[in-house]
Amino acid sequence: MTKEEILELAKEYDLIAGEHGITLMGIVNFAKLIANYEREACAKIVEANADACSTDSLAQMYLYSNATAIRARGQE
Repeated sequence: MTKEEILELAKEYDLIAGEHGITLMGIVNFAKLIANYEREACAKIVEANADACSTDSLAQMYLYSNATAIRARGQE
């Protein structure tokens, strides 16, 4: 995630230049948002690798399973 993307999200979620400044809950929610963004980016890379594997191969199965596991970490 680039610095510009982080700043844009921070502005979108009123963490920058807000009337009351940055709150603890705002920081926590923003951290969760960034973590979800990064998890999804990682899962997409793993899925792209799975797509490059032979159909129904063991490698493809493991990679798709890994992508699912990455996304599941956000549900904890």
